[in-house]
Amino acid sequence: MAGYQGWFRAAGDGSNQRSYVYGNENSSGIDMWPDVTDYEKTYDTPFKLANGQTAKFFSSADKSTVDLHFKWMQQYGVDGVFIQRFFNNAKKANHTPNGTVVIRNAFEAASKYKRAVAVMYDLSGLSASGEDCSTIIEDWKYLVDELKVTNQDGAKTYLHENGKPVVAIWGVGFPDRPYNIRNIGLGRLIDFLKNDPVYGGCAVMLGVPNSWRTLRADCLPDPYLHDIIKQCDMVLPWSVQRYSPLLHNDMDRYRDDVIDDIKWCRENNIEYVPCVYPGFSWHNLSRREFPDDIKPVGSIPREGGRFYWQMLSTAMKAGAQMLYVAMFDEINEGTAIFKVTDNPPVTAPGSQTSFVNLDGKPSDLYLKLTGEAAKILRKEKPLVFKTPQFDTK
Repeated sequence: MAGYQGWFRAAGDGSNQRSYVYGNENSSGIDMWPDVTDYEKTYDTPFKLANGQTAKFFSSADKSTVDLHFKWMQQYGVDGVFIQRFFNNAKKANHTPNGTVVIRNAFEAASKYKRAVAVMYDLSGLSASGEDCSTIIEDWKYLVDELKVTNQDGAKTYLHENGKPVVAIWGVGFPDRPYNIRNIGLGRLIDFLKNDPVYGGCAVMLGVPNSWRTLRADCLPDPYLHDIIKQCDMVLPWSVQRYSPLLHNDMDRYRDDVIDDIKWCRENNIEYVPCVYPGFSWHNLSRREFPDDIKPVGSIPREGGRFYWQMLSTAMKAGAQMLYVAMFDEINEGTAIFKVTDNPPVTAPGSQTSFVNLDGKPSDLYLKLTGEAAKILRKEKPLVFKTPQFDTK
């Protein structure tokens, strides 16, 4: 399974957004440029390609865009996605056609292409000003009653684990969050999702920091996190930016972390979902949002797919039975596995905006690698450690 943002908007797409994720040469919000060859609808941007043509972008608000993404999932063997639902999106004010267009189109496309789909609540946006998880409780009721997420039209493809629909809660235990995990009603939310007579019966997956088990490094040193995890069914550590091919033997560290995490989970009757990612780049967005801490371009390089396959094969060798891919369409942080171009727009002389290329590889390489990993997880192919090569014809 992969994470699916679906938050990309373009001028002229009818969404009435005032800012667009691709920005301009002085302030862009993305580090990788999508390959828009297959899209039914595309939109002009302020950027130019090397041949002088206007660089085009897609909009997640278009039904055809979401349909194409799920078609790719089927074509390349990606089992499905978690639809990211941020705290602000879950508020009642956003229970509107415009506010739910992506999730509605995603569930329709998931049924059409028979891809698994589930809801992941991201607590980003939850403030320290009296807000709590009761907003999510009410939103889950809305999604079940009005959007029929667990009973979609057509093929029923909502993700289940042990016969229960999976709901993920992401963002618990990170020290940079404004909220206190002890007083936002997490226990009540988990109890509701698991035990409510009408809306419960769910399997809950908790998204936590990479060092959740030791309560060190990127994690709050609060043992209450372990209490919360033990109330859930699955744990998902966030590994993005925590491992790099530029560090000697870092895959050995990742292997050891996964092995020790799995051991803890088995002892506590929790299922374990390791996180893998193809690379990372946060240069343009960091320039815009954190000008005093600008990140380099391609800070965790993809190495033509080698790093991604190292993460995939290492996790599976260490005993992973399922994987969470960060992310399907995240071009802001350069972790996308969907089709991105090796020939991104060129920027004007003197511009600090810069895009990551694909090391000369085809735009669908990471979809293919993900599909190969899925076959290995399903025991359809043996595990190999050398990065698979594909016919480019």
